[in-house]
Amino acid sequence: MFDDQRLRPIHDKVLAGERLSFEDGVDMYRSNDILAIGMMANIVRERINGNVTYYNVNRHINPTDVCVAQCKLCAFGKQVRDPDGYTMSHEQAWEVAGKGWSEAVTEFHIVGGLHPTLTLDWYCELLRGLKQRFPQVHLKAFTMVEIGYFATRTKLTIRQVLEKLKAAGMDSLPGGGAEIFSESVRRIICDHKIDGDVWLETAREAHNLGLHSNCTMLYGHIESEEDRVDHLVRLRRLQDDTNGFQTFIPLAFHPANTPLHHVPVTSGFDDIKTIAISRLMLDNIPHIKAYWIMMTPRMAQIAQRFGSDDLDGTVVEEKIYHDAGATTSQSLRRDELVRLIREAGREPVERDTLYRRVERSAQPDTAFTILV
Repeated sequence: MFDDQRLRPIHDKVLAGERLSFEDGVDMYRSNDILAIGMMANIVRERINGNVTYYNVNRHINPTDVCVAQCKLCAFGKQVRDPDGYTMSHEQAWEVAGKGWSEAVTEFHIVGGLHPTLTLDWYCELLRGLKQRFPQVHLKAFTMVEIGYFATRTKLTIRQVLEKLKAAGMDSLPGGGAEIFSESVRRIICDHKIDGDVWLETAREAHNLGLHSNCTMLYGHIESEEDRVDHLVRLRRLQDDTNGFQTFIPLAFHPANTPLHHVPVTSGFDDIKTIAISRLMLDNIPHIKAYWIMMTPRMAQIAQRFGSDDLDGTVVEEKIYHDAGATTSQSLRRDELVRLIREAGREPVERDTLYRRVERSAQPDTAFTILV
């Protein structure tokens, strides 16, 4: 059953429902016994979520790619004077939302660069306009990094910024910008961003205001196995305190078109192992997402047997990973997501952002009912 005998005591803990240690996480990352790790992750996955795999009907909106942070990991952000950079007006952003919208859409996912002149009021008006035009759509908006930047520019506290955005219509936060919490690594890959402690404290403030969020980890660049496990443990510790994280999304680094283009891309083996270890270590975060845009639909499908219970959504247009060289489609239709899930032997369940089941009429692109 085990090619790597180091996994036997970990398996015993999994069966007993015991929390895994930092050392357990490192041992799993150093093991090549992917089938045993996947088997353990599947036990936990089915214990928490049964045979269900979730998906949603969402749309991505990136209002600007102009960014003052010149991170080595990023192919999306453009410098202020870069002729290829863009910044939408409110009207353009609302129009983009409308082009990708039907009554089936339950979520707008809104992230962008750290723009040097757009004000907090500008972002609040963006949210208010979206809520006025699409009142039933959940606004999942702005990473912890963006929130920290708004606070710095406005000289407001993190909490005050979050309160203003919440009042304007922000319903929850995505999990981007966490990258890896190791400060020695962050100084190299994203030294212009908030540090790991500030990212975690921003998430804490959001959760304390009743805002749920996701969380992420960017792996496959210059971090160590210990850095990855430390990242997971720190997320788990905050979740113990707030219970505000809904989903963890491991994100493989795409080096193309970045200053770290010499770094080799992650393998499917790496991606599946990280999904599985994440499920095993993050015992208090209910969902693990296999982000099909990053992993490819086929690998995300396999991940449903290695700890993941979520395939993300329809997306329509995704710029951040595609600017970094992703070759996957920019969208999948609802019926394609359902097919992928069923082919993986899982039960497809459409959800809203808060993981409430969505019930459709016979026509899938018509209005929906949320089942609380």
